[in-house]
Amino acid sequence: MYTVQRPIANGRPLRDGVLLPTRDLAVAWSLIVLIAALAWVLTVGQALDMGVEPGTMGMALPAFLLLWVAMMAAMMLPSVAPVAVTWAKGIARQSGGSTRALRTTEFLAGYLVVWAAFGLLAYGGLALTGRAVERDPETGTWIAVTAFALAGLYQLGPLKNICLRHCRSPMAQLMRYAAYRPPVRDLRVGLHHGGYCLGCCWALMVVLIPLGAMNIAAMAGLAVLIFLEKLWYRGPQLARVMGVAFLVLAALAPFQDWLLPGLQPSDGMMAPM
Repeated sequence: MYTVQRPIANGRPLRDGVLLPTRDLAVAWSLIVLIAALAWVLTVGQALDMGVEPGTMGMALPAFLLLWVAMMAAMMLPSVAPVAVTWAKGIARQSGGSTRALRTTEFLAGYLVVWAAFGLLAYGGLALTGRAVERDPETGTWIAVTAFALAGLYQLGPLKNICLRHCRSPMAQLMRYAAYRPPVRDLRVGLHHGGYCLGCCWALMVVLIPLGAMNIAAMAGLAVLIFLEKLWYRGPQLARVMGVAFLVLAALAPFQDWLLPGLQPSDGMMAPM
Protein backbone atom coordinates (compact mmCIF):
# COMPACT_ATOMS: atom_id res chain seq x y z
CA MET A 1 0.00 0.00 0.00
CA TYR A 2 1.11 3.52 -0.69
CA THR A 3 -0.36 6.96 -0.51
CA VAL A 4 -0.07 9.87 -2.91
CA GLN A 5 0.87 13.06 -1.18
CA ARG A 6 -1.18 16.04 -2.23
CA PRO A 7 0.68 19.10 -3.55
CA ILE A 8 1.51 21.76 -0.95
CA ALA A 9 1.28 25.52 -1.51
CA ASN A 10 1.87 28.12 1.20
CA GLY A 11 2.00 25.36 3.79
CA ARG A 12 -1.44 23.96 2.91
CA PRO A 13 -2.39 21.02 0.70
CA LEU A 14 -4.18 21.83 -2.54
CA ARG A 15 -7.40 20.22 -3.68
CA ASP A 16 -7.07 17.05 -5.74
CA GLY A 17 -6.25 17.83 -9.39
CA VAL A 18 -5.22 21.41 -8.63
CA LEU A 19 -1.55 22.31 -8.96
CA LEU A 20 -1.85 26.04 -8.32
CA PRO A 21 -3.55 27.83 -5.42
CA THR A 22 -6.55 29.97 -6.33
CA ARG A 23 -4.57 33.18 -5.92
CA ASP A 24 -1.86 32.07 -8.36
CA LEU A 25 -4.47 30.88 -10.86
CA ALA A 26 -6.15 34.28 -10.67
CA VAL A 27 -2.79 36.00 -11.22
CA ALA A 28 -2.05 33.82 -14.28
CA TRP A 29 -5.46 34.50 -15.83
CA SER A 30 -5.26 38.21 -14.99
CA LEU A 31 -1.82 38.53 -16.62
CA ILE A 32 -3.03 37.00 -19.88
CA VAL A 33 -6.23 39.07 -19.88
CA LEU A 34 -4.22 42.23 -19.16
CA ILE A 35 -1.81 41.54 -22.06
CA ALA A 36 -4.75 40.91 -24.40
CA ALA A 37 -6.55 44.07 -23.22
CA LEU A 38 -3.45 46.24 -23.73
CA ALA A 39 -2.98 44.69 -27.17
CA TRP A 40 -6.58 45.56 -28.05
CA VAL A 41 -6.09 49.17 -26.90
CA LEU A 42 -2.96 49.50 -29.06
CA THR A 43 -4.56 47.79 -32.07
CA VAL A 44 -7.82 49.73 -31.95
CA GLY A 45 -6.01 53.04 -31.47
CA GLN A 46 -3.79 52.39 -34.47
CA ALA A 47 -6.69 51.11 -36.58
CA LEU A 48 -8.74 54.25 -35.91
CA ASP A 49 -5.83 56.39 -37.10
CA MET A 50 -5.22 54.33 -40.23
CA GLY A 51 -8.67 53.37 -41.44
CA VAL A 52 -9.32 50.51 -43.87
CA GLU A 53 -7.13 50.52 -46.97
CA PRO A 54 -5.80 47.97 -49.45
CA GLY A 55 -2.27 46.70 -49.12
CA THR A 56 0.13 47.44 -46.27
CA MET A 57 -1.26 50.96 -45.71
CA GLY A 58 2.14 52.55 -46.18
CA MET A 59 3.78 50.62 -43.35
CA ALA A 60 7.32 49.32 -43.57
CA LEU A 61 7.84 45.68 -42.61
CA PRO A 62 9.17 46.28 -39.04
CA ALA A 63 6.24 48.55 -38.15
CA PHE A 64 3.77 46.12 -39.70
CA LEU A 65 5.19 43.18 -37.73
CA LEU A 66 4.94 45.09 -34.44
CA LEU A 67 1.31 45.92 -35.14
CA TRP A 68 0.62 42.39 -36.39
CA VAL A 69 1.96 40.82 -33.19
CA ALA A 70 -0.20 43.20 -31.15
CA MET A 71 -3.21 42.16 -33.27
CA MET A 72 -2.47 38.48 -32.74
CA ALA A 73 -2.03 38.97 -28.99
CA ALA A 74 -5.38 40.76 -28.87
CA MET A 75 -7.23 38.19 -30.99
CA MET A 76 -5.57 34.92 -29.94
CA LEU A 77 -4.50 35.13 -26.29
CA PRO A 78 -8.04 34.87 -24.82
CA SER A 79 -8.50 31.54 -26.60
CA VAL A 80 -5.03 30.24 -25.65
CA ALA A 81 -5.31 31.28 -22.00
CA PRO A 82 -6.61 27.87 -20.78
CA VAL A 83 -3.61 26.11 -22.34
CA ALA A 84 -1.16 28.66 -20.91
CA VAL A 85 -2.67 28.34 -17.43
CA THR A 86 -2.68 24.53 -17.69
CA TRP A 87 1.02 24.64 -18.57
CA ALA A 88 1.59 27.00 -15.63
CA LYS A 89 -0.04 24.41 -13.36
CA GLY A 90 2.48 21.84 -14.49
CA ILE A 91 5.32 24.31 -14.00
CA ALA A 92 4.10 24.91 -10.43
CA ARG A 93 5.30 21.50 -9.32
CA GLN A 94 8.94 22.38 -9.97
CA SER A 95 9.27 26.17 -9.95
CA GLY A 96 8.82 29.07 -7.60
CA GLY A 97 6.55 32.02 -8.27
CA SER A 98 9.06 34.25 -10.10
CA THR A 99 10.42 31.33 -12.15
CA ARG A 100 6.90 30.24 -13.01
CA ALA A 101 6.04 33.74 -14.28
CA LEU A 102 9.21 33.80 -16.38
CA ARG A 103 8.54 30.36 -17.86
CA THR A 104 4.90 31.23 -18.63
CA THR A 105 6.09 34.41 -20.37
CA GLU A 106 8.54 32.31 -22.38
CA PHE A 107 5.67 30.02 -23.43
CA LEU A 108 3.61 33.01 -24.61
CA ALA A 109 6.64 34.46 -26.41
CA GLY A 110 7.14 31.22 -28.34
CA TYR A 111 3.46 31.22 -29.25
CA LEU A 112 3.59 34.78 -30.59
CA VAL A 113 6.83 34.11 -32.51
CA VAL A 114 4.88 31.66 -34.68
CA TRP A 115 2.30 34.32 -35.49
CA ALA A 116 5.05 36.90 -36.10
CA ALA A 117 6.55 34.54 -38.70
CA PHE A 118 3.14 34.25 -40.35
CA GLY A 119 3.07 38.05 -40.32
CA LEU A 120 5.89 38.00 -42.89
CA LEU A 121 3.61 36.08 -45.25
CA ALA A 122 0.71 38.38 -44.40
CA TYR A 123 2.79 41.44 -45.27
CA GLY A 124 3.79 39.93 -48.60
CA GLY A 125 0.20 38.98 -49.40
CA LEU A 126 -1.11 42.44 -48.52
CA ALA A 127 1.63 44.11 -50.56
CA LEU A 128 0.82 41.98 -53.62
CA THR A 129 -2.94 42.48 -53.39
CA GLY A 130 -2.49 46.20 -52.77
CA ARG A 131 -0.42 46.60 -55.93
CA ALA A 132 -2.88 44.48 -57.92
CA VAL A 133 -5.82 46.63 -56.86
CA GLU A 134 -3.86 49.80 -57.57
CA ARG A 135 -3.21 48.63 -61.14
CA ASP A 136 -6.75 47.33 -61.73
CA PRO A 137 -9.49 47.92 -59.11
CA GLU A 138 -11.61 45.16 -60.66
CA THR A 139 -9.00 42.65 -59.53
CA GLY A 140 -10.17 43.20 -55.96
CA THR A 141 -13.38 41.30 -56.63
CA TRP A 142 -11.57 38.12 -57.62
CA ILE A 143 -9.07 38.45 -54.79
CA ALA A 144 -12.05 38.58 -52.41
CA VAL A 145 -13.67 35.54 -54.02
CA THR A 146 -10.41 33.62 -53.69
CA ALA A 147 -9.88 34.65 -50.05
CA PHE A 148 -13.41 33.75 -48.91
CA ALA A 149 -13.39 30.48 -50.87
CA LEU A 150 -10.00 29.49 -49.47
CA ALA A 151 -11.17 30.19 -45.91
CA GLY A 152 -14.40 28.27 -46.48
CA LEU A 153 -12.77 25.20 -47.98
CA TYR A 154 -10.11 25.11 -45.27
CA GLN A 155 -12.73 25.35 -42.52
CA LEU A 156 -14.37 22.23 -43.96
CA GLY A 157 -11.11 20.34 -44.55
CA PRO A 158 -9.35 17.66 -42.49
CA LEU A 159 -6.28 19.71 -41.49
CA LYS A 160 -8.49 22.30 -39.81
CA ASN A 161 -10.18 19.54 -37.83
CA ILE A 162 -6.86 18.01 -36.73
CA CYS A 163 -5.44 21.32 -35.53
CA LEU A 164 -8.69 22.38 -33.88
CA ARG A 165 -8.86 19.07 -32.03
CA HIS A 166 -5.39 19.70 -30.64
CA CYS A 167 -6.25 23.25 -29.58
CA ARG A 168 -9.46 22.09 -27.89
CA SER A 169 -7.81 19.19 -26.02
CA PRO A 170 -4.06 19.75 -25.66
CA MET A 171 -3.50 17.64 -22.55
CA ALA A 172 -1.82 14.76 -24.38
CA GLN A 173 0.62 17.18 -25.99
CA LEU A 174 1.24 18.98 -22.70
CA MET A 175 2.18 15.66 -21.11
CA ARG A 176 4.59 15.05 -23.99
CA TYR A 177 6.07 18.51 -23.52
CA ALA A 178 7.04 17.57 -19.96
CA ALA A 179 9.87 15.50 -21.49
CA TYR A 180 11.39 18.58 -23.16
CA ARG A 181 14.61 19.71 -21.52
CA PRO A 182 15.78 23.18 -20.47
CA PRO A 183 16.93 25.80 -21.22
CA VAL A 184 14.42 26.54 -24.02
CA ARG A 185 11.74 24.01 -23.03
CA ASP A 186 8.95 26.53 -22.51
CA LEU A 187 9.81 28.40 -25.69
CA ARG A 188 9.60 25.08 -27.61
CA VAL A 189 6.22 24.35 -26.04
CA GLY A 190 4.94 27.77 -27.10
CA LEU A 191 6.30 27.30 -30.62
CA HIS A 192 4.76 23.84 -30.94
CA HIS A 193 1.34 24.87 -29.66
CA GLY A 194 1.51 28.05 -31.72
CA GLY A 195 2.11 25.91 -34.81
CA TYR A 196 -1.10 23.97 -34.18
CA CYS A 197 -2.94 27.23 -33.51
CA LEU A 198 -1.62 28.67 -36.77
CA GLY A 199 -2.78 25.53 -38.57
CA CYS A 200 -6.20 26.01 -37.03
CA CYS A 201 -6.67 29.72 -37.73
CA TRP A 202 -4.45 30.94 -40.59
CA ALA A 203 -7.23 30.79 -43.17
CA LEU A 204 -9.44 32.96 -40.96
CA MET A 205 -6.78 35.66 -41.16
CA VAL A 206 -6.90 35.50 -44.96
CA VAL A 207 -10.41 36.99 -44.93
CA LEU A 208 -8.87 40.17 -43.49
CA ILE A 209 -7.56 40.86 -47.02
CA PRO A 210 -11.04 41.65 -48.41
CA LEU A 211 -12.48 42.82 -45.09
CA GLY A 212 -9.49 45.04 -44.27
CA ALA A 213 -6.43 44.27 -42.19
CA MET A 214 -7.30 47.18 -39.87
CA ASN A 215 -11.06 46.52 -39.83
CA ILE A 216 -11.87 46.58 -36.09
CA ALA A 217 -15.27 44.91 -36.50
CA ALA A 218 -13.75 42.10 -38.56
CA MET A 219 -10.95 41.58 -36.04
CA ALA A 220 -13.39 41.46 -33.14
CA GLY A 221 -15.69 39.06 -35.00
CA LEU A 222 -12.82 36.72 -35.85
CA ALA A 223 -11.55 36.85 -32.26
CA VAL A 224 -14.98 35.78 -30.97
CA LEU A 225 -15.19 33.05 -33.61
CA ILE A 226 -11.74 31.69 -32.68
CA PHE A 227 -12.62 31.77 -28.98
CA LEU A 228 -15.86 29.86 -29.55
CA GLU A 229 -14.27 27.32 -31.91
CA LYS A 230 -11.66 26.44 -29.31
CA LEU A 231 -13.62 26.63 -26.06
CA TRP A 232 -17.33 26.12 -26.83
CA TYR A 233 -18.51 22.53 -26.76
CA ARG A 234 -20.05 23.03 -30.20
CA GLY A 235 -16.88 24.62 -31.57
CA PRO A 236 -16.22 22.00 -34.29
CA GLN A 237 -19.78 22.36 -35.61
CA LEU A 238 -19.40 26.15 -35.59
CA ALA A 239 -16.19 25.84 -37.63
CA ARG A 240 -18.07 23.89 -40.31
CA VAL A 241 -20.98 26.34 -40.31
CA MET A 242 -18.54 29.20 -40.82
CA GLY A 243 -16.92 27.25 -43.66
CA VAL A 244 -20.24 27.20 -45.47
CA ALA A 245 -20.79 30.87 -44.63
CA PHE A 246 -17.44 31.85 -46.16
CA LEU A 247 -18.30 29.95 -49.34
CA VAL A 248 -21.57 31.90 -49.52
CA LEU A 249 -19.59 35.14 -49.11
CA ALA A 250 -17.31 34.02 -51.95
CA ALA A 251 -20.36 33.63 -54.18
CA LEU A 252 -21.74 37.04 -53.13
CA ALA A 253 -18.47 39.00 -53.35
CA PRO A 254 -18.74 39.85 -57.10
CA PHE A 255 -22.11 41.50 -56.46
CA GLN A 256 -21.69 43.07 -53.01
CA ASP A 257 -19.06 45.79 -52.72
CA TRP A 258 -19.65 46.11 -48.96
CA LEU A 259 -17.86 42.76 -48.55
CA LEU A 260 -14.66 44.28 -49.99
CA PRO A 261 -13.74 47.33 -47.85
CA GLY A 262 -10.12 46.19 -47.70
CA LEU A 263 -9.84 46.00 -51.50
CA GLN A 264 -11.37 49.33 -52.47
CA PRO A 265 -8.74 52.04 -53.03
CA SER A 266 -9.47 55.36 -51.35
CA ASP A 267 -8.70 58.81 -52.64
CA GLY A 268 -6.38 59.66 -49.76
CA MET A 269 -2.92 58.29 -49.07
CA MET A 270 -2.14 56.83 -45.68
CA ALA A 271 0.93 58.18 -43.96
CA PRO A 272 3.55 55.60 -43.03
CA MET A 273 3.96 54.71 -39.37
